[in-house]
Amino acid sequence: MKKIISVLAVFALVSCGAKKTSDPKALYEVLTEQSDGGGNIKFFEILTEPNEIKMLENDPLLADKMKQTDISNSNYIILNMGEKNTGGYSIGVEKVEETDKNIIITVKENNPAPDAMVMQVITYPYTVVKIHSKKDIIIK
Repeated sequence: MKKIISVLAVFALVSCGAKKTSDPKALYEVLTEQSDGGGNIKFFEILTEPNEIKMLENDPLLADKMKQTDISNSNYIILNMGEKNTGGYSIGVEKVEETDKNIIITVKENNPAPDAMVMQVITYPYTVVKIHSKKDIIIK
């Protein structure tokens, strides 16, 4: 009986162990996903040039996530959902595919559930994504 309990205890400890969540070979990384702070209109902006990326370095939410080597090796994308009249909206990346010539990004807009309690407040959801490649980007 003691062996069974000890085997179960060891199994529980091993299965609850910490796992590495960030994949160093991942194609993209979501730097921030905010429900407020974006622009008034819906737009997707691809930042490829260092002088364009400089504006992200001044953002307090992104300053510690930006490295000089990333600026020269990565592209950045701002996904802005525009003005929404309630909370509960978000925008994000559904999937990213790499071809030999470009990167194809599928964007997903999330609306609040019909039966969800949401705040009646104007929000401006946006997301900033880093693509670990300098290939051309196509947004779907």
